[in-house]
Amino acid sequence: MKYTSIFLDLDNTLLDFNKAEYYAAKKLFEKYDLPCDDKAIKTYSSINSFFWKRFENGEIKKQEIYEKRFKVFCDFYETKADTAKMSQDYFTNLSEGYYTVDGTFDILDYLKAKNYRLYATTNGMSLTQFKRIEKSGLKPYFDKVFVSEDAGHQKPEKEYFEYVLKNIAEKDKSKILIVGDSQSSDILGGINIGIDTCWFNPKGDKAIYISEYEISDLSHLKNIL
Repeated sequence: MKYTSIFLDLDNTLLDFNKAEYYAAKKLFEKYDLPCDDKAIKTYSSINSFFWKRFENGEIKKQEIYEKRFKVFCDFYETKADTAKMSQDYFTNLSEGYYTVDGTFDILDYLKAKNYRLYATTNGMSLTQFKRIEKSGLKPYFDKVFVSEDAGHQKPEKEYFEYVLKNIAEKDKSKILIVGDSQSSDILGGINIGIDTCWFNPKGDKAIYISEYEISDLSHLKNIL
């Protein structure tokens, strides 16, 4: 077979981050007596995405995300809160959000049966991501899990993938496939390191970067692997 090892993104590839974010934000805003309807949570999600994109582009440090996203949200609603404490509580809530994307277990069972070596490759906080992996039931499927916080670099940086490559058995990049939903971290990351990519694009968005494969459903990986 062409590939031996698969780098699988977590958020919005295997784990439904949108549901987890909604749960975490709603619970948080209720606790702090802040607006917590759908509009408010959508506003927070936009703010959060803005900061993460800046982070992935190397424009800010990760800590700036954690320090500023809730401050911007509170400023938008012209209210005050202990945003440092909010950030801590949010991570606790987020770690409880371990919803899976449709078809996750089916495709993982398929890949394991085919003897692929599976690696979780994800940006985020280690404590949060490892807890979500364990609670969701995904842990047994992975040979190893690589979180950006532990690597000291994040996708799409070349250094992140170099760190992963140093810690896995397969050294031939032509035998590795990256699967993920993010153009700016997974697909660009694959381009940066010279590894084939498969873009998981269930919404039918327009591509920014060219990937070797594109799928709209996880089951479509069976046509590739």
